[in-house]
Order: sequence, then C-alpha cells, then structure tokens
Amino acid sequence: MPLKRPAVGLAFCVLHLTSYFTNKYVLSVLKFTYPTLFQGWQTLVGGLLLHISWKWGWVEMSSSSRTEVISWLPASALFVGIIYSGSRALSRLPIPIFLTLHNAAEVITCGIEKFVQKEKISLLKICRVLILLVAAGCLPFCDPQFDADGYFWAAIHLLCAGGYKVYHKVRRPSSLSDSEQQYINYASSVVVLAFASHPTGDLFSALDFPFLYFYSFHSSCCASGLLGFLLTLHTLKLKSSTSSGQYTAWTCLAKVITAGLSPIIFEIAVNISTVCCLFLSGFAELLLLYTERSGS
Repeated sequence: MPLKRPAVGLAFCVLHLTSYFTNKYVLSVLKFTYPTLFQGWQTLVGGLLLHISWKWGWVEMSSSSRTEVISWLPASALFVGIIYSGSRALSRLPIPIFLTLHNAAEVITCGIEKFVQKEKISLLKICRVLILLVAAGCLPFCDPQFDADGYFWAAIHLLCAGGYKVYHKVRRPSSLSDSEQQYINYASSVVVLAFASHPTGDLFSALDFPFLYFYSFHSSCCASGLLGFLLTLHTLKLKSSTSSGQYTAWTCLAKVITAGLSPIIFEIAVNISTVCCLFLSGFAELLLLYTERSGS
C-alpha cells in the first residue's frame, strides 16, 4: 500500500514528533506540571488560530445550531479528560511507554463495539486488540522506571480516548465537520480548564515555578501551542485528503518515528521485558495496517 499525499503525510509526522518532544521537554525537563494552565494555554492558542484559519478560508466551518453544539459537548468533556490526563501521564512516563498505553484505547473501543453494541468483529481485529492488551497490561509489571501516578493517569487517558472514539462513531454528527468538532473541543477546554485552575491549585502554584521568567520556558510554551495547532490542522487535512487506510498508515509511521527517536533526547530505562512489550505494541500497529488494507 504506497503512501499517498507524501508532503502532507511527512509534515504530519514531523509535527507529531516535534509536538510530543516539545510537550515532553516542558513537562519532564522543565517540570511545568500544571496541566490546567499548560493545556489551557495550548487549547486557547489552538482555538484562536483555528478561528483565524476559518476567517481566512483555510478551513471550512459553518455556523452550527445550538442543538448541534450541545449534542457534541459530551465528546468535548472526554476531550478535556484526554488532554488533562495525557499531560499528567506524559510528565511522568517516557514517550514510548506513553504511546504504548495510548494505543490500548483501542481495547475500550473494541470492547464496547463487541459487548455493548453487539457488532461483528473480525478475528484479526480481536487478535490485534488482545496483543495491545497484553503489551499495555504487562508494562507496569516489567517497567524498571515504574511510576504509579504516571500509569494511573495513563489509564484515565486511554479510557477517555476510547470513550471519545466510541462517541464519535455512535454519534456520527453529519452536520458537524471535523474542524467544527475540534473548534467546540477547544472552546470547551479553555472554559473548563480556566475554571479548574484555581480549585486544583495550579494557578497559584505556578507562581513559584523556578523557570517562570526564563526564555527557554516562554519559547517552549509558545512552540507547544503553535505545534499543537499545526498538528491538528495537518491531521484534519490528512483525514480529508486520504483514505482511512492511508491515514492509519501515516499515523502509525508518526508514532513509530516519535517512539523510536525519543530515547535519543529523553532518558529511558528498559529491560528485555519492556522492549518486548514495546515491540508487541508496534506489531499490533502493523496488524492494523493489514486490517485496513484487507478491509477485515
């Protein structure tokens, strides 16, 4: 299956890599662990730039009715859970570990499709989901850098991500485009995270952050907001210009590149068992590509 739209796809891979690396640098190296502020900043920048892109004609959005917006709010609540818990988890876990656990969200999606919606699922897809489950389930027991809080927030993250995928599939909002859904997600996140910054203690705790007035912190935060928006923009463009299988292939490639290069920049301790779990997750991604290609 030759990859189409190479320029957009390669840009997507580069943005995926740089976005993860920038976020990891802010969260783990600089240790700015105040997710309501960090994610609030990113969604604010993303929402403003998406609004500007709409006004300039770079993305297509229409004026949605109040009913349509309200119908998407449950998904927006899950989106807030995804980015908040993801920020918590990524601050404590290496990128390859985080991505392996993130992939396990497919277990939630498949489980609901099989046991709640009673859909017929192919044997190949079931095997892939079981491999993801084994890879993610074994990691906490063999990770030499085991962090209980990191794995807890990663579990919340994959639950929210799985729920978001299921809601998107069940709801099938024909009247809302992907860009309109993302715009509502951004707006909802800014409001929720702004109000949550005080009760969580992030608002005043951040005043004692040691790098608050350092250029490296300011430039990294600006880069994270811009890169997050550009990644979203290229994701929307890639989805609309390629088939489901092609989009899956580019996503898989982006994850592999990001996970493979991250140990060069960020410290990670592994053993044979951990490496086996990471390779199992990678093998499951290859099975997904085969599933998309064969239509099974």
